[in-house]
Amino acid sequence: MNQLKKLLGLVWMALGPAAIIFLAGQAYEKTSLAAEGSERTNTALQWGIILFIFIPICAGLVIFGYYAVKGAYDRLPADSGEAS
Repeated sequence: MNQLKKLLGLVWMALGPAAIIFLAGQAYEKTSLAAEGSERTNTALQWGIILFIFIPICAGLVIFGYYAVKGAYDRLPADSGEAS
């Protein structure tokens, strides 16, 4: 089970930057396809908000994956008394 956690940690670490690259590409494509004027401005604003929200989420995926690869989740507490 610990090997699976470490393997999935690598997946999470790769998924974070891949998602940002994909979203940035989509933002560029959709913004460039929008008509000039207020439509392009609105599209750019929407994609800016989307990127602003998802960049920290993707960074969290990378951090989560890093800790999984390092073995921080190898032994999990059985109850709340062991958590502290």
